[in-house]
Amino acid sequence: MKRLHRLTALLIEFQTNKSLKVRDLSKSFGVTTRTIYRDINALEEAGVPIGYEPGEDYFLLEGYQVAPVHFTPEEANALITAKAIIGQNSDASLSKAFTAAVNKVRAVLRTTEKESTYLLEKRIAPSKASQNQSDTLMAIQKAIGGFTVLFMEYRTADGSKSQRQVEPLALYFTQEHWILVAYCQLRKANREFRLDRIIKLSPIDENFPPNQFTLDDYFKKNATSKKS
Repeated sequence: MKRLHRLTALLIEFQTNKSLKVRDLSKSFGVTTRTIYRDINALEEAGVPIGYEPGEDYFLLEGYQVAPVHFTPEEANALITAKAIIGQNSDASLSKAFTAAVNKVRAVLRTTEKESTYLLEKRIAPSKASQNQSDTLMAIQKAIGGFTVLFMEYRTADGSKSQRQVEPLALYFTQEHWILVAYCQLRKANREFRLDRIIKLSPIDENFPPNQFTLDDYFKKNATSKKS
């Protein structure tokens, strides 16, 4: 990889990761750690604010952003294909946000590449969207990242309604429905909620403590419980 391409790729790595280790970058780019140190110095000399923490962790200082200047045709086409897939998923807020992101990508494409994406978009036929739609995914994602308690009115499978305050932990997709895993303050336990059954949802002025919850641990625990 030529150095200019490597520097560009390194900057993208900094923009998309919380922190990076030199030895990991060395393996990823197939160069020596000394080369990575030189590349980091080159970025700093070019005005990129890079911070350092003990343990060989480098990171991009908050507030620094560079708009993408070029996407390969393959990368642009991958985004258009993903847009078609996301467009038929069961949450309207996700589809709307992803469409806005694709439009920003289009804004930096060359004219011929831009026209190619429009042509491809017309010739990809996604399957029909689920009839059970939701419009709360993006709000829930924000609450998960901000450890914000959510108030929601929820309809169960038998049609009964209840009001809950929940601590959102994670989301997963079943190919038919988005599922929210949350600690229910009413039931005092983790519960699962289908997004298409949420009638109303809003954040409240309350935060819950950060936690180490992971879906892997959650699924393993549930699998063990079912076997017991």
